[in-house]
Amino acid sequence: MNLPRARIPAAALAVAVVLLALGAPPAVAADPWAAGPVSTVGKLIWDAGDGRLGLCSGAVVDAPNGSVIATAAHCVRTGASPEPPAEVWFVPAYDHGRDSYRADGWPVTAFHTPAGWDVSQETSAILPHDYAFLTVGEKDGRTVQEVHGANRLVFEPVGEGDDVAVLGYPAAAPYDGESLHYCAGRTDVLFEGEAQAPNLGGLLLKDCDLTAGSSGGPWLTHYDEATESGTVVAVMSVGSGEGDVVGRPFPEEARELFTAAGGS
Repeated sequence: MNLPRARIPAAALAVAVVLLALGAPPAVAADPWAAGPVSTVGKLIWDAGDGRLGLCSGAVVDAPNGSVIATAAHCVRTGASPEPPAEVWFVPAYDHGRDSYRADGWPVTAFHTPAGWDVSQETSAILPHDYAFLTVGEKDGRTVQEVHGANRLVFEPVGEGDDVAVLGYPAAAPYDGESLHYCAGRTDVLFEGEAQAPNLGGLLLKDCDLTAGSSGGPWLTHYDEATESGTVVAVMSVGSGEGDVVGRPFPEEARELFTAAGGS
């Protein structure tokens, strides 16, 4: 999504708050996911008007109804567009499917964003709530989880030092949003004194230039190549535009939102 930057004074070891805006200069290259598309990870697409498509990333997460996608709240509601798009599709294992996303995708039937994501406020004030769950409809009587599998979802606290892969579909140059890319590193929780207040509790990953379109993509630990799934510990939230990105974990209060999305 093309979103505004939140202007916040710099601090020691701070990560700038930039909602992965189109046009942000690339810093270092993210790599293509070598195995190709991942069954449990996909792309969110909607008609943004004037011949443009809105783009974000997301992941299927294990839920009682088999129909829940984890993504970022800023993919759903912004100050400029406080209501979700009228028609959104989630395309698992997306790979160069721009012309067939409706046929390939699963329609989003409900949007679940936290009460703290109040887009009438400044981005800096609501950034700790930049997570969302989407409920998608069935296709041919089957759920997205039945067809594509699902990732495990965990809530805070997130452990430090675990291997993590951050996956998404970056669409701003030098990428085109048509294939899955990733960055990898270790989970690094931002504590008091390490970052600006809006980013506290987030996960920091350096040397990663995943750009607009990768918002909402999963931060995965314990990835299993056989099941093409892992554990979602956070979703892509913001970037500095200079190679630092921050993922937003799911706080304990997100359980109620997840329950509503998962139909239990």
